[in-house]
Amino acid sequence: MKSSTKDRAESTFHELKGKVKEVAGKLTDNPKLEAEGTVEKIAGKVQEKVGQVKKVLGK
Repeated sequence: MKSSTKDRAESTFHELKGKVKEVAGKLTDNPKLEAEGTVEKIAGKVQEKVGQVKKVLGK
């Protein structure tokens, strides 16, 4: 699997995992869990951009 494809797949996983944590935090009124979810989603979006850059550069 190409590195860029792997980054994009992992980013989707992180974004989904972050969304689940965020919603769980809201439902349980747990601001720490909600914040962790937000951070996880942002990390996923950053990783997706890294994958896009790698694809353009051909890595």
